Amino acid sequence: MKIPLSYILRNLWTRRLTTLLTAGGMALVVFVFAAVLMLDAGLRRTLVSTGSAQNAILLRQSSQTEIQSAVYRDQASLVETLPEVARSTSGEPLVSKETVVLIALAKRGTDKPSNVTVRGLPALGVQLRPQVRIVDGRMFRPGSSEIIVGRGIARTYDGVGIGEHLRFAGREWTVAGTFDAGKSGFDSEIWGDVEQMMQAFRRTVYSSMTVQLRAPSDFDSFAQRIATDQRLVLDVKREPQFYEDQSKSLSQFIRVLGITLSVIFSIGATIGAMITMYAAVSNRTAEIGTLRALGFRRRAILVAFLLESVCLSAAGGAAGVLLASFLQAFTVTTMNFQSFSQLAFGFDLTTRIVVDALLFSVAMGLAGGFLPSVRAARLEIVDALRAA
Repeated sequence: MKIPLSYILRNLWTRRLTTLLTAGGMALVVFVFAAVLMLDAGLRRTLVSTGSAQNAILLRQSSQTEIQSAVYRDQASLVETLPEVARSTSGEPLVSKETVVLIALAKRGTDKPSNVTVRGLPALGVQLRPQVRIVDGRMFRPGSSEIIVGRGIARTYDGVGIGEHLRFAGREWTVAGTFDAGKSGFDSEIWGDVEQMMQAFRRTVYSSMTVQLRAPSDFDSFAQRIATDQRLVLDVKREPQFYEDQSKSLSQFIRVLGITLSVIFSIGATIGAMITMYAAVSNRTAEIGTLRALGFRRRAILVAFLLESVCLSAAGGAAGVLLASFLQAFTVTTMNFQSFSQLAFGFDLTTRIVVDALLFSVAMGLAGGFLPSVRAARLEIVDALRAA
């Protein structure tokens, strides 16, 4: 015979205070676990969404970031002539030749400077990023010392309001507008005219090129053409892949640190569940003897107590996931180890994270409830009834 689930749930309700405290401990562990996964997912989404599947990015061979790269003007001109490059209705190649540098800005409310990415690009470069739109002010004028700032910059730094001035590279730059890049990595950048940026920073070469292909399927032939041309000592990657690679170091750090902490905390939560279930077995010895006398087998007793522990942990897991879901309203700003610049990103709760968090909580319940369940199942009828 099987013990009804209603009996199991009623026992949890009877011990409301103990159930609440144990489930609360598990909820906090699951909250930390889910928060780590959400942070990592938010980082990946931010950087992967920065690129477009139809765009390719070119850097100097062996360069890992745009900061380290150099693309010469004659190389850029040659790339523009390749047949895989898309063209506008007027025949202009859809290519953005860009320069990328780091500057130091003090965060709002502190004098401590942090690295910020400044990107010089032509007007066409903005068109190649359809997710970018001006939300305040206007676009910078080509050939001028005007800049536009991403929303992440506008929220974090002083002196970046419309009409305000920033001084770097020996010039004063006027903030003409604020742009929203759809929660991508561009939200943490400052943009201006590429030729003005190169003059100000005394650059003679570009940092990278972003090329829109006629179709995403043209990437392989485009990459092959780049690789076989001795004049083009360049690496080419799909834009989403390039930005995903930029997240690897930080993503690995977040996952290793977060999961290590979650495992350590889970040991405490599992021990708490075990103590709770051992107490339940001790307090219900006579009840267990009665169930055995009524014909319930040892296996049914074991399964009942194990399910009780799993229900307890599942309730805590659901509460932890619910608490973690509110983190989606927050934004984190931290150093990207790959590019050495500040990056703003949020928490992203996905279906996979919800499932993983609930499975993690159930695993804690199984681990914490197994030994007490075995003890309950091994009680002899006579000994259990005598203990009453």
